[in-house]
Amino acid sequence: MAPPAPPPSRVFAELDLAPAPAPEGRGGPPALPGREVHVSGSAELSALPDRARVSLRLSSRKEAAAEARSSVSRRLQYIAHSARQRGVPEENMTVTEDFSRVENTYQMEAEVCIIFSDFGQMQNVCNLLIEKLGTSVTINPPHFYHTPEAIDTLRRQVCVTAVGNTRRKAQEVCRLFGQALGKPLLIKEEETKEWGGHVDNHLSQSADSLTLQERIQNSTAYASCRVFAVFEIKGKENRRNKLL
Repeated sequence: MAPPAPPPSRVFAELDLAPAPAPEGRGGPPALPGREVHVSGSAELSALPDRARVSLRLSSRKEAAAEARSSVSRRLQYIAHSARQRGVPEENMTVTEDFSRVENTYQMEAEVCIIFSDFGQMQNVCNLLIEKLGTSVTINPPHFYHTPEAIDTLRRQVCVTAVGNTRRKAQEVCRLFGQALGKPLLIKEEETKEWGGHVDNHLSQSADSLTLQERIQNSTAYASCRVFAVFEIKGKENRRNKLL
């Protein structure tokens, strides 16, 4: 889905152009009562997914139950050993097994889910398992998603960026009239929007033909924020301070 266009920002300012009193000391021009600049501003940021979950499936059907179990068990041990050797923590691997009787044979099935925070590490592990285990293991395409911490960070960053954009806009307005920007009197978050991205329990429906980079891009999260702020207006801008 295409990201919505950010709302246009509006600037309102009431400037008293009467001569300001001379500044005292080196503390800059004093703020004059009743003189304010009202500004709205916005920001839009994005965040790539910070986690990937890969599911591996393997099975064996034998006439003897022990043989079916042993075949799957050996491959499970190799998968776990290979992942640990390449830095995957034990707690990031989950194994589920299912044993059943099919006609006159015994069938053992297993699924391994591995969570990666390093996508390069993920590719190395998957490539190794494909090379060593071949068709005896089925590796599903990775599911990329965001942790709650990553989404919270994106929300904070877009809000702080919008406030910074609003303050810079207020400074430019004041300089246009030869005034100096004072302290903030009000900062209000007016609107926030979020779109795109996936969370851990949301399975993407992307096609298997997508490349790794396309999957990452499809899972990118976006956020926008619009804020409204009121700042004091000080007297004439000190040219000496400006040059410094």
